[in-house]
Amino acid sequence: QVQLVESGGGLVQAGGSLTLSCAASGSIFSVLTMGWYRLAPGKQRELVATITSGGNTKYVDSLKGRFTISRDNAKKMLYLQMSSLKPEDTAVYYCNADIKKGMYTPYETYWGQGTQVTVSS
Repeated sequence: QVQLVESGGGLVQAGGSLTLSCAASGSIFSVLTMGWYRLAPGKQRELVATITSGGNTKYVDSLKGRFTISRDNAKKMLYLQMSSLKPEDTAVYYCNADIKKGMYTPYETYWGQGTQVTVSS
């Protein structure tokens, strides 16, 4: 079984910083692209950023410069550094990853359970 577990969410004041972590565990042969998404109340799930196994990153334009995605392939960890946080960044943040469980199995997309980030004004 494969699990993605996020941590690091919480309550922060506007202008503050927070770093989210996502740990992948279980029967993992290979991890391809990993990403962060967020779901705010009354809105659709939004892509925040993605990172390939080689370290290539993509960000939603509105978050460039404030959020930084990174990963540690050896530890199977994904991170999201968030700075200059705004109340509109309040959301549940989810990590996902494309994972192979074996050499001959296809990549499947897995999701974490989410971590709440609340930014107060």
